[in-house]
Amino acid sequence: MASVSSTIDPKGPASSANEAPSLGREGAAERHRERERRRALARRARQLAAVLASVAAAAAAWLMLRPQPVPIEVAIARKAALSLVIEESGVTRVKDRFVVSAPVTGSLSRLSFEPGDQIREGDALAELAPLNSPLLDERTHAEAEARLDASSSALGQAKALVARATAARELADQELSRTRHLTESGALPRQALEQAEFAARMRAEELSSAVFAQKIATEELRMAKVALGRDKTAGRERRVEVLAPASGRVLRVQQKSAGVVQAGAPLVEVGNPGALELVVDLLTTDAVHVAPGSAASITGWGGEPLNGRVSRIEPSGFTRPSALGVDEQRVNVIVALTDPPERWASLGDGYRVEARLVLWQGDAVLQVPSGAVFRRGEGWAVFRIRDESAALVSVKVGHRGEHDVEILSGLAAGDVVAVHPGDRVKDGVRVAAGRL
Repeated sequence: MASVSSTIDPKGPASSANEAPSLGREGAAERHRERERRRALARRARQLAAVLASVAAAAAAWLMLRPQPVPIEVAIARKAALSLVIEESGVTRVKDRFVVSAPVTGSLSRLSFEPGDQIREGDALAELAPLNSPLLDERTHAEAEARLDASSSALGQAKALVARATAARELADQELSRTRHLTESGALPRQALEQAEFAARMRAEELSSAVFAQKIATEELRMAKVALGRDKTAGRERRVEVLAPASGRVLRVQQKSAGVVQAGAPLVEVGNPGALELVVDLLTTDAVHVAPGSAASITGWGGEPLNGRVSRIEPSGFTRPSALGVDEQRVNVIVALTDPPERWASLGDGYRVEARLVLWQGDAVLQVPSGAVFRRGEGWAVFRIRDESAALVSVKVGHRGEHDVEILSGLAAGDVVAVHPGDRVKDGVRVAAGRL
């Protein structure tokens, strides 16, 4: 009988059964460790996200809370010409205006002249005829005698004025000749020659005005003689002709229609529109800074700007209400045109103009806009901008122009200053500048 041998596992079935649970426990532990690792990574990610969010929130809060630059407008201090001027409205007027009036009471014939008509000296402007009643009674005759004496005295005074104006013109011409000689030799500046020429021109105008006044006095004397019947040229009907005292144009007709007029009633205004001057009324506080000979620029009349010079400032002021109803003390400043008459031939009597009177002028003046300078205590100050920061700087100001102000000390050419800085700009504040 054959025998069968078998090999038996020394561990037996029990050892295989124990091995399987051991492998299951190791897998579960590995899975547990993997889950814990993932959970740790998730916690770290959440912590990192929280830290990043906190940093971002802190950065945003810092950006929001930090001081922002103040936006401002800036300008550069520069050297340029600066003028101190006064601007005011004015009107033109004829220098030598003659108001021709009725010498006696009578019946006026209708005037044939119209405003603008050219007339010559001695032309008959109007004719007066006697009224039905006697033209001169005893009282009127006495008044006419007194008027004759007054006219005779006025004629003598006018002749004296002509003599004085003639002497003044001769002296001005001699001074002009000497000044021209000294200017050509280099002993005097060109400005002295211009002033001498201006003075000679003014003396010539004064002589012309005195001559016109003498002619008026002569005609008034003749009219006084006619009123008394002592003029040989008077007609049998004793009609009185009112003659033009000077050549020129009819500016205004006061009495056009025929009718009875009283002695002294204005009839016609006569003048020469080619001899104009400007009348500019200024506040007395401004007029004290104006001097005869000051330069003037005339604009706003409808043509190119004209040049002129202040000829005189009237010594007496007057009161005039302003646009707001406030009474103002004003005074007339007379400006003479220095440009050739051809440039302002279209100007007439009573035309409105704008005058700029130059009180002071500098060529190379350190200046900044007026809005950059403000009061600080008893002095003035500006904000100078450097490295995007405002610095308060005290300055000393001089003349003030229309838009700019002169800086005497505290700034240099090329410095950047804030214009109209406002309350937010302080010393040391960061600013964001924009040029004007």
